[in-house]
Amino acid sequence: MSTSSSVAPARLHITDVEAAINYWRARRPPAHAEGAALCPELLALAEVYALMVYRHQEEVDDGALTPAARQAWLHWYDTTPDTPCIAICSTSQGDEQCKGCGRSFAEVQHWLGMTPVEKRVVWRRITLEGSAWRFNRYAERAAESRSGTGGGGKG
Repeated sequence: MSTSSSVAPARLHITDVEAAINYWRARRPPAHAEGAALCPELLALAEVYALMVYRHQEEVDDGALTPAARQAWLHWYDTTPDTPCIAICSTSQGDEQCKGCGRSFAEVQHWLGMTPVEKRVVWRRITLEGSAWRFNRYAERAAESRSGTGGGGKG
C-alpha cells in the first residue's frame, strides 16, 4: 500500500491505458477530417500507450506519467467502480482472502488509503483470478452495484 516508502511504485497496466483511451475516444472522438487533432486527453494517453508498445512494456510506473496523461487516466478511473466489494466480506469471519470480492485481508483493511493505481492492480488480479463470488455465484450483486441499485459498498 502507499503507506511505506520501501514499497515499489504502483504500476499501471497497459489494459488500463487502453480502457482510458477508449473512454476518451467515445467521449471526445477525433474529427474524421484528415489531419484532425486528437483531444488533449487522448494525445497524452496515446503517447503513454505508444511508448509502452514500442518498449514492449505491459506496465509503466505510475510516476512516469505526464501530468496530462495522469489527469486523463484519473478522469477515466473516476468512472470505474470504487471497490469490488459485494457486501459479503468473509475477512470479517477470519478468512485471509475474501470469498466475496477476492481481496486480501490487508487490501480490505487499507483500501481507502490505497492510490487509484494500487486499487487497479488489485482489480486486475482479482479479475484475472475470477474465483471470487463477485465473478460467479453473486455476479448479479456486482451488476447491481455498477448500476447503483445496491449490492456493493465502499469498503
